[in-house]
Amino acid sequence: MKLETQCIHAGSAPDSATNSRAIPIYRTAAFQFNNTEHAANLFALKELGNIYSRLMNPTQDALEQRVAALEGGAAALALASGTAAIFNSINNICQAGDEIVSADNLYGGTFTMFNDILPKFGIKTNFVDPNVPENFASAITPNTKALFCETLSNPACDIADIEAISDIAKAHGIPLIVDATFTTPVLQRSIDFGANIVVNSLTKWMGGSGTGIGGIVIDSGKFNWKGDKFPLMNEPESSYHGVRWAHDLPDMLAPVAYAIRMRVIPLRNLGACISPDNAWIFAQGLETLPLRMQKHCENAKAVAEYLKDNKQVEWVRFPGLPDDPSHALNEKYLSGLGGPMVVFGIKGGLEAGKSFIEGVSMFSHLANVGDAKSLAIHPATTTHSQLTPDQQGDAGISPELVRLSVGIEHIDDIIEDIDKGLAAAK
Repeated sequence: MKLETQCIHAGSAPDSATNSRAIPIYRTAAFQFNNTEHAANLFALKELGNIYSRLMNPTQDALEQRVAALEGGAAALALASGTAAIFNSINNICQAGDEIVSADNLYGGTFTMFNDILPKFGIKTNFVDPNVPENFASAITPNTKALFCETLSNPACDIADIEAISDIAKAHGIPLIVDATFTTPVLQRSIDFGANIVVNSLTKWMGGSGTGIGGIVIDSGKFNWKGDKFPLMNEPESSYHGVRWAHDLPDMLAPVAYAIRMRVIPLRNLGACISPDNAWIFAQGLETLPLRMQKHCENAKAVAEYLKDNKQVEWVRFPGLPDDPSHALNEKYLSGLGGPMVVFGIKGGLEAGKSFIEGVSMFSHLANVGDAKSLAIHPATTTHSQLTPDQQGDAGISPELVRLSVGIEHIDDIIEDIDKGLAAAK
């Protein structure tokens, strides 16, 4: 099926018990076993099925199948938030003494996780400028377990050269993990360009309405986890029957050993589970994702072009603009659409940025992106305020930067509201 069809049909079929055509919400904590043998088989991974909604729920399963199909992956695991998805994508293969190499132009919460929290678990992050892919190779050490980047960085709007970074990862026998929240599989199927693990915040464009919190990790099923480099995948799991994930799973599960371990170890024992209600919300949002992303990108391009010619604006970042630093990668990785975000520098610096935010009325001032509604924020004083000035600079954040998540309203109304903000900042 084509992507537009997958968004509606993947992971979905009439409910066998009721013939319901829509995906039901299964609000239950636990599931009854057929008998003691059935229960034992489920826990031993001899057969798949539902045990407890912290581990798996039929509503969640439908969502996971749909997103895995959209991303071209072999399996997916939905979690309580995008942040939980990122954390579990790392701790599933890393332990004390391990390292990762990450892009430095990250969302503020991810940077804090990598820079301040993971070191408390004994996991070190080496940050590099991802706009020069060779920087990843230079930072890899014998302890490096993964490379990490965002497909379209938040908020700088740099496009990562996934294929080039993937080649480096392959040469060193380590996986590439990408956060594809800002692109979604509509603009980029990162696995097609060599990513091994894909993370998305379901809260954003995939959900599209700002009504639920969730994240998801997609396993490409293409990485070979066997070998001494990944002891968590190769040594006996003391907490689960001594299973060696890269060796002992049945043939049908072996390609998705990474996803199986994440469900059975981190999710089962740390508990960052998604609710069935939120899983259902996101499954509905995915049905219109291609239509919305097209409109988001069209409106974002119009906004970028409008701001580019405005005398109150110092600079604009939107990959669809011919002079944007990421324009050369736009055709390859974003289907030439430029993406759904626009960031710009307003003349007058930090105070002008704050005045712009307070001057708009239709744009919602909140810490989110990817809503059908247009959203605006001043990152230096909010989402990235915990970073030092140098860290903000590395992430592409300056005091005058304003981030716009461009919605799907009529473009005339969006431009009119931007004018209000510019007038207030003048």
